[in-house]
Amino acid sequence: MKHIGLFGGTFNPIHLGHIQVIQEVKEGFGLDKIFIIPSALPPHKEPDGLVDAADRIEMIRLSFSNHPDFAVSDVELKRSGPSYTIDTVRHFKSILPRDAELFLIMGLDAFLEIDTWKSYKDLFLLISFIVMSRSSAGQGATVFGRKPFEDYLKSRISEGYRLSASQSSYVHEEKKPVFVFDVTPVDISSTKIRKLIKTGRPIKSLVPEIVEAFIKSKGLYL
Repeated sequence: MKHIGLFGGTFNPIHLGHIQVIQEVKEGFGLDKIFIIPSALPPHKEPDGLVDAADRIEMIRLSFSNHPDFAVSDVELKRSGPSYTIDTVRHFKSILPRDAELFLIMGLDAFLEIDTWKSYKDLFLLISFIVMSRSSAGQGATVFGRKPFEDYLKSRISEGYRLSASQSSYVHEEKKPVFVFDVTPVDISSTKIRKLIKTGRPIKSLVPEIVEAFIKSKGLYL
């Protein structure tokens, strides 16, 4: 059985923080492949400052060109209208082998808003979740015991979720499991990078060198 991760976002631009955490997730869960999925029109973000989709996907391709276990998908860029995660998950369910185990990878902040997403209840029937938590205490400080996360999961998603220590996840009799995984905290954001570029300051330590060169050559974010 193949274990496949789906990791979406605007990636405006992709940076070393994205790359580090997704590599940690791949290693931590033994995933065979992770699809990086840039969104065209994110329904929960203002499009202001969002560069052309072709440029964003090219920066992702450049970042993972030497990593065959990471694939870039343009499924959301080809689809018209807002990029809804439920549509993307259904797409991958339809094209991947039936016995493939799919995991939707996202940050903790995004997960704590998932009850505002389109058809979010269906997501929990279709795909397992890997929720990334940037704990300042490091890998040993799991968020499993943190009350706010558990309260949200039980009050907004389903009271049927229970922590399974043996499976290191929240499990449900009818829904897919929710894993919480501590990743290394990285003080990098796409917003920060765009601001630095706009004010003429260097971004050398924040994005891959090849991405920095691409941004400069295209005059992006000025």
